[in-house]
Amino acid sequence: MGKDGASARGGQRLRHLGSAVVLVAVSAIAFTVLPATAASPRPSVFGRDGGSWIGTWGASPVVGAASPFPGLVCQSATGVNGQTVRDVVFTSVGGDRVRVRLTNSFGTQALAVGSASIGLAGSGAAARAGTLRALTFAGAPGVVIPPGAEALSDPVAMAVPALQDLAVSVFVPGPSGPATNHFDAQQDNFISAPGDFTMASSANPFPTVNACSWFVDGVSVAAEGRVVGTVVTLGDSITDGTFSTVNANHRWPNDLARRLDAKRGPTFSVVDEGIAGNQVLRDSGIAGVNALARLDRDVLEQPGARAVILLEGVNDIGASQATADQLIPAYQQIIAQAHARGLRIFGGTLTPFKGAFYWTPAGEQTRETVNRWILTSEAFDGVVDFARATADPADPQMFNPAFDSGDHLHPNDAGYQAMADAVNLNRLVEP
Repeated sequence: MGKDGASARGGQRLRHLGSAVVLVAVSAIAFTVLPATAASPRPSVFGRDGGSWIGTWGASPVVGAASPFPGLVCQSATGVNGQTVRDVVFTSVGGDRVRVRLTNSFGTQALAVGSASIGLAGSGAAARAGTLRALTFAGAPGVVIPPGAEALSDPVAMAVPALQDLAVSVFVPGPSGPATNHFDAQQDNFISAPGDFTMASSANPFPTVNACSWFVDGVSVAAEGRVVGTVVTLGDSITDGTFSTVNANHRWPNDLARRLDAKRGPTFSVVDEGIAGNQVLRDSGIAGVNALARLDRDVLEQPGARAVILLEGVNDIGASQATADQLIPAYQQIIAQAHARGLRIFGGTLTPFKGAFYWTPAGEQTRETVNRWILTSEAFDGVVDFARATADPADPQMFNPAFDSGDHLHPNDAGYQAMADAVNLNRLVEP
């Protein structure tokens, strides 16, 4: 996918798709439930200290690289040196304890973290006064994370509300090298002047706005009893919320989280593992490694994971001319690995893209062939007919104009909401 312009902060980033990079996405919903594979509850990954840990937020990490879009500022190629980064993350469920997963998955050197904190976010880079809590790692204030590795903080007591922005700050006392990050986060994040400002509530030490989030790829909570698991949304830019309003948490997984929070009885948290430009079959630089390569880290190992919603493949078709005979075996492997871990998996039909820069009649035929297989094969535990939820009734090969961001590939805020509204919550959460 491509974008060659974006406003630095707030509102909606305006972008135009270019031919060099593809940013597409994964997610929308209208359920058909098929005979389900029995899935026994699996133990939480994030803790053996007597608590039931549930993922409340996540973001798939990618390699630190120069931004190809002039209006999308992200200094991850060079990283930071003696500075604090502050990421703003949106919870899907609350809890009374919290822990954070730091990542150096794509680092070229060890990442030395001097200190870190978490608190309730205020306006911009500010944190709400009195809410910041220092994080520790095996009791120490910092941790050294080898290249390719991650680090999990100790639990910290903190009242974490559902549907709330949190501020997670990480101080790196030396040069980080290229920084593992989540590119184009649809959220302003911040870099400080030199110094450790992890416990600073004021926004003043954080003059630099960034379009990517740094060093953090998961937040989990000890959730209330009615939160019985996590649904992980696996996809590309549609799941990542491209063209949603920046700083407003209007990605469709956020809208789904709001619906699940309002649901009576047992419910799920939502962890969004979409990457703009990602593909099922090929690695894509700042658009991440292929979906199969990141499946363990981004999906199967999420704390409390019980279900997956998969919608990915449009970038493979449009950018790489993948065929249905190539995509379907990859889907089957994702299904097999999810089932092996006791997760149910719902397949999403690929959304329309006629009029997008990389649409072709041949690509359309592939999309329709893939969608017929998703709808009729009974390979998934259920089907989410994203295509029907977002299509123009007058031309199902195109986005409904009311839901089209303007590039004929990504939804606008209304389209993302329509996708979340199409989810049958009871069928998603069923035991």
